[in-house]
Amino acid sequence: MHEITGFKEWQVVCDALASGRQAILLRKGGIHEGRDGFSFAHESFFLFPTRFHVQGEQVREGTVTPLPEWQLGDPIRITHHAEALWAVTLTDWDKVAALEPFHIYSAATVRDRFDWAGKGMASGSIHLALVRVRELASPWQFPYEARFGGCRSWIPLPDPPAHWIKTARPVLDEDTLATLQDRLPV
Repeated sequence: MHEITGFKEWQVVCDALASGRQAILLRKGGIHEGRDGFSFAHESFFLFPTRFHVQGEQVREGTVTPLPEWQLGDPIRITHHAEALWAVTLTDWDKVAALEPFHIYSAATVRDRFDWAGKGMASGSIHLALVRVRELASPWQFPYEARFGGCRSWIPLPDPPAHWIKTARPVLDEDTLATLQDRLPV
């Protein structure tokens, strides 16, 4: 059986991925990532928008509307799927800093993540993935459950609508994605 996985990310970052403004993910991990810490353990995942931790000063652009974190029963609306084309762990701050044109995070947010240590994750490192994002033909809705909570990146999701992959459309065409990959300083 194929596991359906959600990747928890700030709503404003999901919006940047959905618009094609961003096609990379930078992640250090959450408190509940387990002993070994975060890794891009899944190549295929749905973007699960979160509100927790989101503060306007942590991003350089995008609309941040302060909202409370999801409550049990709230409707979750999934609109995009991502596929990690590759992932690496960066330990050179200069390479991380050079990624600035390719994401919406503030410099301070990226530096804080790079410098943070704990839960199997060393200071002076951050995970980077290039992702192909697809927009679902119709939003997928389901109620928020307690199992979606906590400070973790990966969560199991219910079964998605049938044939969603056949009708999803890429946010960036293959030529644009290839050009972006060539421009990334890693």
